[in-house]
Amino acid sequence: MFITRQSLRQTNAQFDAAACLACQWRTFSNSYRYLAEKQAPSTPSPSPKPDVLLDAPRSYGKAVTEFVPKPLDRPIGLPQPPAAGENTGIDTRSLKQRRDDFVDYDKHIEKRKDLTKKMATPYFRDWSNMRLHNGKSFLAPPRLFKAGFAQYFPNYFGQTLHKDKGYRDTTPLFEGKVSVVSVYSSAWAEGQANTFTDEKNNPELHQILKSSSGSAQLVRINVEENPLKNALVKLFMPGLRAKLGEENWGRYFLVKNNVPEHIREAIGYLNLKVAYTYLLDDRCRIRWAASGPAEGDEKSGLVNGVRKLVEEIKLEKASRAAKAAEAEAQKKVASAKVKKAPKAHV
Repeated sequence: MFITRQSLRQTNAQFDAAACLACQWRTFSNSYRYLAEKQAPSTPSPSPKPDVLLDAPRSYGKAVTEFVPKPLDRPIGLPQPPAAGENTGIDTRSLKQRRDDFVDYDKHIEKRKDLTKKMATPYFRDWSNMRLHNGKSFLAPPRLFKAGFAQYFPNYFGQTLHKDKGYRDTTPLFEGKVSVVSVYSSAWAEGQANTFTDEKNNPELHQILKSSSGSAQLVRINVEENPLKNALVKLFMPGLRAKLGEENWGRYFLVKNNVPEHIREAIGYLNLKVAYTYLLDDRCRIRWAASGPAEGDEKSGLVNGVRKLVEEIKLEKASRAAKAAEAEAQKKVASAKVKKAPKAHV
């Protein structure tokens, strides 16, 4: 009987010691968690800046009665570089592919949605949006977009002023040069574009273009989707050739198939009746953009941007020439050493 009592006391003592250690650990862990939460208060995440183009008037959606354009504060464009052959409007599918698309129910649903959206778009919405600040969708940014964050301008496909009447892509023309691009689709919009690019309105810009030694150029893209208007512009092409000069025949494009709507949305081309002016670098990236007529410091911002990009191209060409000359000199030194080396006697 004594042995039984003694063993029970030992068992209870061990249980009490284990329980005491468990309580101590639980108290320590709760206190540590409380101190950690107290020392590191949660900081509220900063709210994202509202998109400047979110409330801009569009040809679709809800009608806008009050709008004040704001400076563009983010890069616009496409995430992938353009390529020749894109956005041509030419159906390159084979007969088998066309048949497969014709019996594809999902593609029929997509076409139906596009047709419904086009039918729901008011015809005069773009014209009615012109009463809001002459149709400006945004103001030009005060400085160039950084090259690392800039996005790309799409490829357009149209007829130039060359007498062969051939259709060409814009991307090969943009590559390797600084390009001031005006996109418009009516005489009214062309007048807005001229406030930025015409020699009478912006002589400083044309001085930089002439002194750039071919590193900078002015490109005009006239989008006329209406077959009648497109034919009228073609009738007046001889006058355009005489007005622009033979050196600019390849820098004027008459486009009959505009880029898709999602691409226009990406580059900020929100009103088809308004002119948009873009400044592209030698890699087809949009470094600066403006909409509608020039206001305030927008013309000087374009001139400063072109001057800076032209200087960057000149410095890059100079560094490439210096590296090529250095490599050629090293080759000559190495060949001279080989010639002076004594021949081994057999």
